[in-house]
Amino acid sequence: MTNGYKSFGHGDHKVMVLHGWFGDDTMFDPMRDALSLDTFTYAMMAYRGYGQSRALRGAYTIDEIAADALALADALEWESFSLVGHSMGGMAVQKVLAEAPARVRRIVAVTPVPASGVPFDAEGWKLFEGAARNIDNRRAIIDFSTGGRLAKPWIDHMARYSAETSVVEAFASYLQSWAKSDFSAAIKGHPVPIKVIVGAHDPALPAEVMHSTFLAWYPNAELEVLANAGHYPMNETPVALASSIEAFLRE
Repeated sequence: MTNGYKSFGHGDHKVMVLHGWFGDDTMFDPMRDALSLDTFTYAMMAYRGYGQSRALRGAYTIDEIAADALALADALEWESFSLVGHSMGGMAVQKVLAEAPARVRRIVAVTPVPASGVPFDAEGWKLFEGAARNIDNRRAIIDFSTGGRLAKPWIDHMARYSAETSVVEAFASYLQSWAKSDFSAAIKGHPVPIKVIVGAHDPALPAEVMHSTFLAWYPNAELEVLANAGHYPMNETPVALASSIEAFLRE
């Protein structure tokens, strides 16, 4: 059984989209009206324990996400495709590249977790680890990662939606995987064209982190900083993000 997914478009350029820790297969919904559906076909896969795949059990790891993405591409009969990954999904798209480099055309990594994982201090780890069962922790993480500048009702909606559409066990296990995995040696020097997009108001994964990871590892990497966005530009600046992604995929 393949993972659940949403599909937009009918274009020749196939694009697999992998969501973040707080997301699911609906992550591109705010961007839909800005997508070029005659040019691209998008498949937004839900990870095991999330969204349309909420009932699917598994190990809940980055390795498993990559294997499931490749299985879905096979089921869709996609020989080659581009990848878009947000946050945790930005790590997962790199794992797909490591496993099947010949199939990957281009990558767009949106506020992504590097292939080396993310270091935490004790206080930060307590906040993130507690988010699986405490919605106030989820609210605090979303507020922090968007610069403490956005409306409280939206932050509450994002926190509640993530809690309602994911399984606690999956949410907790994925954190262990994306924070503590390190497969950077497998992708360093890969020539795939890759665009890294970060939000100007994201203190968690800012441009400085991307310069020391993605831009240092990938010889054909470029970086864009989106104004008026934090860690969730698909929600904060959907038209600008869609335009940036598709401009790069068309090159």
